[in-house]
Amino acid sequence: MARHDRRADAALARAAAGGDRGALEALLERHVERVHAVCYRILGPDDAMDAAQEALCSVIRAIGGWDERAAFTTWLHRIAVNAALDEMRRRARRPLPSDRLAEPATVDPGPEAVADRLDLDAGLARLPEEFRVAVVLRDLCDLDYAQIAEVLEVPPGTVRSRIARGRAALAKLLGNPDGPGVRPTSRP
Repeated sequence: MARHDRRADAALARAAAGGDRGALEALLERHVERVHAVCYRILGPDDAMDAAQEALCSVIRAIGGWDERAAFTTWLHRIAVNAALDEMRRRARRPLPSDRLAEPATVDPGPEAVADRLDLDAGLARLPEEFRVAVVLRDLCDLDYAQIAEVLEVPPGTVRSRIARGRAALAKLLGNPDGPGVRPTSRP
């Protein structure tokens, strides 16, 4: 995911909120990959595109509600997480098609990195929602603890706990029960 200048995002968001369609398009184009990545890591490949599309539509509808005191990306992450969680709830309510029930889990042979990525995706999918979202926002979206606390609307201590517990559970799922996870939890 590309890093973007916070001031440029704020200027584009202000212009978009004022009705500048070009600014809105530029803003969405800058962040479409970020939104999809958040949704993908929370949901997996099957529903990520739908959730990302819904998140971007929500941004279009709600751009006037963005509060300039918060970083645009923090607001955007909150929308993406909400869209992914809404999609997860919808998915839980609908039955799995019968043709997918018998579908074997296959992994295409390939480089070790592809296998590691698939293992990580599978491990993330097995984490409880509150841990998965916190770990995704920290380790894959590189948000700091304060930003995650703002996105999830929980205290920073809760964020630290969820990340630590999520990383520990993920390490066990990935066959490294002694490992604390991929990254240290002390970094803000």
